[in-house]
Amino acid sequence: QLQASGGGLVQAGGSLRLSCAASRRTTSNNAMGWFRQAPGKEREFVASIGWKSSTVYADSVKGRFTISRDFGSGTMHLQMNSLKPDDTAVYLCAAARGSLPTSQINGYHYWGQGTLVTVSS
Repeated sequence: QLQASGGGLVQAGGSLRLSCAASRRTTSNNAMGWFRQAPGKEREFVASIGWKSSTVYADSVKGRFTISRDFGSGTMHLQMNSLKPDDTAVYLCAAARGSLPTSQINGYHYWGQGTLVTVSS
């Protein structure tokens, strides 16, 4: 029901655009979000967008990442600029239980598979 894509290998300072395709049944009136998980680390919040396009970002990505959403197609995007090696992780998209953006993992009830982002120094 959630399908992430767009990951790859990029040099530090480069950009990538991730996409998450979702069915309307999964995301209708719900906020959506991006999380990431690096090897040996816990899953961490990246960004979230609400039903009315309000957004929340992790401090570590503010000013570099932009989350957006196409309500017609149900697709969510994450534009990642000025990438750093610390951004290397598997990025996962998720649909929230409510309509407001949230950074809380337990606020999400549908998860897609991840897409790997590797940033080389």
